[in-house]
Amino acid sequence: MKIQDKKIAIVGGGPGGLTLARLLQLKGANVKVYERDINKDVRVQGGALDLHTESGLAALAKAGLMEEFKAHYRPAAGLMRVVDDQLTIHFDEHQTGKKEKFGDNNHRPEIDRGPLRQILLNSLEADTVVWDSHILSIERIQDTWKLVFQNGNTATADLIIGADGANSKIRPFVTGIKPYWTGITMLEGSLKDGAKTAPVIHALLKGGKLFGYGKEKTLIVSSKGDGSFGFAASFKSNEHWAKESGIDFKDHQQVLSWFKKEFSAWSPAWRELFESPDTIFIPRPQYCMPLDQHWEANADITLLGDAAHWMPPFAGEGVNMAMLDALHLSEALTSPVFSDAKQAIASYEKQLFARFAKIGQATLFNTEWMHRPNALNDMLAMFSKNKLKQGLFIIRYVIQTSIIPFARKVMGLVPARKVFR
Repeated sequence: MKIQDKKIAIVGGGPGGLTLARLLQLKGANVKVYERDINKDVRVQGGALDLHTESGLAALAKAGLMEEFKAHYRPAAGLMRVVDDQLTIHFDEHQTGKKEKFGDNNHRPEIDRGPLRQILLNSLEADTVVWDSHILSIERIQDTWKLVFQNGNTATADLIIGADGANSKIRPFVTGIKPYWTGITMLEGSLKDGAKTAPVIHALLKGGKLFGYGKEKTLIVSSKGDGSFGFAASFKSNEHWAKESGIDFKDHQQVLSWFKKEFSAWSPAWRELFESPDTIFIPRPQYCMPLDQHWEANADITLLGDAAHWMPPFAGEGVNMAMLDALHLSEALTSPVFSDAKQAIASYEKQLFARFAKIGQATLFNTEWMHRPNALNDMLAMFSKNKLKQGLFIIRYVIQTSIIPFARKVMGLVPARKVFR
């Protein structure tokens, strides 16, 4: 199939959209990425990402960017400590070490979002990304799409790929399927100068990750290369907790008061994360697209990443799936097997549906057990059964279908798809 004569618009400049742009440009495609950020530096990027051999790393390898990745990833960032709510260490990869290397199926090297984004941006042709392009609407005019942006600008394209995240503006033009509420809210935070602002947590992190469990709540902290922390407290709530709580999330004192009350049984040391006036908080209610979702393929529009399969982050699969989507879509659109774009997109989406049905189930399974009263004990029971290769944490390997039945047997859990639907 020939795409060289098509104007391709990718809406959204996250890892998935930028990876797709790179892969398509290597095939000679005419691509523009429309990103809502005013420029590449305007927004603080989130915490570290673990890229997987079969997905994120596979896409980078195909894009010719593995050496750049190896030059910027942080080997120690993937080392984790698992603690209880009193900060007692129950599992420590800083002590046990990690033996995986590039090419191993279970290798999960970590890189900060900012450096990954810069690697992808640097790989693109000049002016590929059109900044300050917050999409308002799209309209099909005969055989062409018109894109309208918040700043008043417009653009046209023959093919649109929605890579614009969980609250995609492009999704309604592809499918009417709606995400459903999972029962969990995540309060995300970004804290500067962790060594000074949160010295106890900083010492425990040791440049890696901290997973804390207690009282049906989870608190995960990730170090970043610039000395800052990304963290998230997740808990059961009603769907509209963020609005109904009355909390001004720009007021750290209000957030701290909430944390002291709701996490009162947790060690006071955790409060370090909430005490700085410079900490940025964002509440994120957790939704998931139906695992059996399906729609009829179009010839001139499709989706990737969270726009296509929004799900909670508790298996570390979001960015990896988006980058794998980009790889599969680029291959479909440039394959000589397909005579037209509709055939190519239909083939890509068929793979997407099947992959999400599997990984989404595992993600919901993690979401459920991580917010059980005995989450820490359940996880340690997995270790005691010695069923995970090299003793690694279930959160990394539950996506393997052979692990799921075992985990349910050990923990006595019902299938995740029945818990949340």
